[in-house]
Amino acid sequence: MNSIPARTSTMAVLSLVFGIVCWVALPFIGALAAVICGHSARGEIRRAPPGTIEGDGMALAGLILGWVHLVLCILAVMMVMLFLGGLAFFAAHAH
Repeated sequence: MNSIPARTSTMAVLSLVFGIVCWVALPFIGALAAVICGHSARGEIRRAPPGTIEGDGMALAGLILGWVHLVLCILAVMMVMLFLGGLAFFAAHAH
């Protein structure tokens, strides 16, 4: 038998790496890269003939890490805006 072993998707590896890095060093940019690379990797794996490209689990993990981080970043920005808006409101209505 002369079968070629499946290769791991580079984009899947990058997605997982950026998904981990966004929690440590590159907060927003790393999360965006993880999500973009993860979606790209899953598409690449789906389009390839079965058994030729691996890494769907890594791509999915990178996607989850990236999306969760993005949601938390958005919530944090909203909380800061609400806090600052509340301060401005009370400062404007203080007598």
